[in-house]
Amino acid sequence: MRRLWPWLRTLIGAGILGILVWRLGTGAFVDGFRVIDGWSAVAALVIGLATTVVSAWRWCLVARRLDLRLSLPTAVADCYRALFLNVLLPAGVLGDVHRAVSHGRTSGNVGRGVRAVVFERLAGQVVLVVVGVTVLLTQPALITAVAHGLAPGDALVAGTLVLLAVLLAVGVWTVARRGGAWHRALAAGWAEGRAALLARDVWPRVALLSAGAVAGHLLLFLVAARAAGSHATVLQLLPPLVLTLLAMGLPVNIGGWGPREAVSTLAFGVTGLGAAQGLTAAVVYGVLTFVSTLPGAVVLFLRRGGRARGPGEPWPSGTVRHAVR
Repeated sequence: MRRLWPWLRTLIGAGILGILVWRLGTGAFVDGFRVIDGWSAVAALVIGLATTVVSAWRWCLVARRLDLRLSLPTAVADCYRALFLNVLLPAGVLGDVHRAVSHGRTSGNVGRGVRAVVFERLAGQVVLVVVGVTVLLTQPALITAVAHGLAPGDALVAGTLVLLAVLLAVGVWTVARRGGAWHRALAAGWAEGRAALLARDVWPRVALLSAGAVAGHLLLFLVAARAAGSHATVLQLLPPLVLTLLAMGLPVNIGGWGPREAVSTLAFGVTGLGAAQGLTAAVVYGVLTFVSTLPGAVVLFLRRGGRARGPGEPWPSGTVRHAVR
C-alpha cells in the first residue's frame, strides 16, 4: 500500500480534474490563466512573502523548543524552497519532507528535525480547521450542499470502505507486532509535541503566526476571485473560500490541484456565485500560488552549487538572503 498510494492519489487528483473538464469544459481553466495580470502577480509575491515569513517564524519557534538551531533568514529560504517544490512535484509535500530531512541532517538529529516540521505544520492545520469550522458553522446549508455534490456512487463507497478496512488491519497488525517500539515512539513524540507547541510561552505565538498564515492564504484566494471576475462581497466569498482551503488538505491532489477546484466549483455554485467562476478562481489561485513560490526557485538554484551550511551559519554576502527579501 505504501508503494501504491502515490500512484493512487495522483490518479484520483487527475480523475477529479478530468470530471471538471467533462462537466464544465476547458473554458474556465483557460480563463484562469488568461485573467492573470501584472498586478495580481505582484500581489501574489507580496502576500507570499508575508505568509512565508510567518510560517518560517513558527518553524523557528518550534525547532528551538526542540533544541535545534534555526535562524529566521535560513528558515525563510528553506520554506521558500519547500513551497516551490511542493507546487512543482506531484505529491504536494515533498518540499516539506526535503526541508525536514535537510534541517535534521545539518542539526545532527534527523528525527528531531522531521518532528519539528511535522509539529509546525500540524499547528497550522489545526488553526485552519478551527477558523474554517467557525466560519462554516454560520453556513450549514453550504456544507450540506457541497457534501451532497461530492457524494460518490455506491460502488466507490464500497471500494473505499474495503480499502480503509485493509489499511486498518495492516495498522493493527503493525502495532501488535511492534507494540513496545510504537508505544515508546508515541510517548516520546507526545512529550516533544507538548514542549514544542503546548507550553504556555509558545502556543499563543504559534497560534497567532498560524492565524497570520491562514489570513495570507485567504487574502491570496480573494485576489484570485477578484481576478476571476467575482464582484461578491468579502462576507459572501469567505465561506466558499474557507471550505476550499480546507479541501486543499486532502491528500489526493497533484501538486495542490484536484480537490481545490472541485470544492471551489461546488461551493461557488451552491452559494449563487457561479460554478464556472468558482473553477476559474481556483485555477487563478493555483497559478498565483506558483507565482508566490518563485523565490524558492532562486533559492534552489543558488543552493545547488553552494556548500553545505549549518543551520545557524550566516548567509554569504549577496546571495540567497537578498533573493527572499
